[in-house]
Amino acid sequence: MSSVAGSRAVRAVVSRESAIDRVRAYFFSDTRRSIQTVLGLIWVLVGALQFQSFMYGKGFIQMLQGMTAGQPGWVADSVNQGAATMQSHQAIFNTGAALIQVAIGFGILYKRTTKPAIAVSFAWALVVWWFGEAFGMLFMNMAMPLTGAPGAVLLYGLIGAIVWPNDRPGGLLGVRGARTAWAALWLVMAWLWLLAPSSSANAIHNAINAAPSGMSWLSSVQNGFASITKGNGLIFALVLSALSAAIAIAVARNWRAKEFLILAAVLNLIFWVVGQGFGGMFAGGATDPNAGLLFIVLAYAMYTLVDVDEGVRRLVTDTAPPRREPVSASAAS
Repeated sequence: MSSVAGSRAVRAVVSRESAIDRVRAYFFSDTRRSIQTVLGLIWVLVGALQFQSFMYGKGFIQMLQGMTAGQPGWVADSVNQGAATMQSHQAIFNTGAALIQVAIGFGILYKRTTKPAIAVSFAWALVVWWFGEAFGMLFMNMAMPLTGAPGAVLLYGLIGAIVWPNDRPGGLLGVRGARTAWAALWLVMAWLWLLAPSSSANAIHNAINAAPSGMSWLSSVQNGFASITKGNGLIFALVLSALSAAIAIAVARNWRAKEFLILAAVLNLIFWVVGQGFGGMFAGGATDPNAGLLFIVLAYAMYTLVDVDEGVRRLVTDTAPPRREPVSASAAS
């Protein structure tokens, strides 16, 4: 009797291990597929957040309309028109938006539809960046990297382009294109740190105090960082601007890129916790996890491309024929 029970236990363990192996082989077979899986899960999370009751009320419409103050006329008019259109049939439009995002996520997770799902995500990311984020506030001189500028949804598209399913390292962009896009993104952030909304004496302090929380320990951490930055906003902004520029240039030039990508991930982890409060997911009313998490995923995607060129050079060197030294006249004689 004991031998039968033992054999059943062994079969259960083997079956469980084989199931884990199948999941690993399907979703995490290599680094690119692993990043695709993480990206798909984030899209599913964003779609799930869109089903919150807050998204079906006036608060969501007011949040959209609140992003138009100080914007150029064409941005303000288009965002207001989009908010008014959504309000006219809010239940239908919001449910549709949620289903699109969930469909993108599951489409990326399913291998046969990964490519078309990422293609759809490009168009949807542009729509959300325009009408849902007002271009990350870049046109109203209020964008702040600490709180998520230049916009989380922009990063969804960039990550999707890098992990596009093909045989080319760097996906649609290639290695050089991915590094160029990374450098442009971080140089924009370096510039944003120097603007008044980020560099005034209490800019960082006020931004942290206004960040969502929803958990007591998170509020304690935010209060600690807020007290450190009080009155020292300019100093912190100059340091963070210099670091952002260094991260951009180092990765673009592939000079100590791994170290600077780790630094970028650590900085954005701090931003995600302190300045973005995990996107407000624990406070209620969050539309997405915000940019911090996406920057970490993007940094990992870039990390996988660091040694690509070096590997090619090593391959060429190893397979090249040996160099023949010229023979002098005396040696020949």
